[in-house]
Amino acid sequence: MIAIFRALALTLGQLGDRRFAMVILKGLAIAVALLAGATWLVGALAGWLIPGTVTLPFVGQVTFLDEVGSGLAVASMLVLSMVLMVPVASVFTGLFLDEVAQAVEARHYPDSLPARRQPIAEALRDTFAYLGVLLLANLVALIVYVLLAPLAPIVFWAVNGLLLGREYGQLVALRHLDEAEARAFRRRNLPWLWLAGTLVAVPLTVPVLNLVVPVLAAALFTHLFHLSNARRKAYSGGL
Repeated sequence: MIAIFRALALTLGQLGDRRFAMVILKGLAIAVALLAGATWLVGALAGWLIPGTVTLPFVGQVTFLDEVGSGLAVASMLVLSMVLMVPVASVFTGLFLDEVAQAVEARHYPDSLPARRQPIAEALRDTFAYLGVLLLANLVALIVYVLLAPLAPIVFWAVNGLLLGREYGQLVALRHLDEAEARAFRRRNLPWLWLAGTLVAVPLTVPVLNLVVPVLAAALFTHLFHLSNARRKAYSGGL
């Protein structure tokens, strides 16, 4: 528990790092482009499906339905962005993990072993396999959201916290360990990775803030990996 809060403090303390700023700007540019493209696509689809003018009984001619449809499309995409940012964050992880981790290690862990180069095929396999699990889990969770609407946010955070914790923990570990060792690290520290993943999942549901969270999460889990290894060497324990 202490390691998580220490990792969080170290992450926030490096926000002024120029390398962090560059990665955040690239992440923002990609996220905004994706959201704008999706909003335009949904708006165009709504404009195609909804007629510009319609005649209603007792009302007469109505000419603003297409504008209403476009407005609803924009609103729906803003709402969906809160849910879609979790899979988007997983893609960002694969794109920017090395840059963020290198910045963290250069500043805080200069004596750490050099990162191993993960084969491209292995990285792509892991990314798409995780993305599939993430999407499937969230589709199944939709049933729970409907049946237990008041608990939907908690279920969302818990499910995605577990998935994000497993993914971030595994990917960060794979920078220094082979696959078997990385899986062992993830299993050994799963409760704490789950908690850290939940801390990441919560702000991912906050519009605008969720655009920078993936970068901060990559830094957070990099700290957790190194702090865990240091603590394990000293006490032969977990986080």
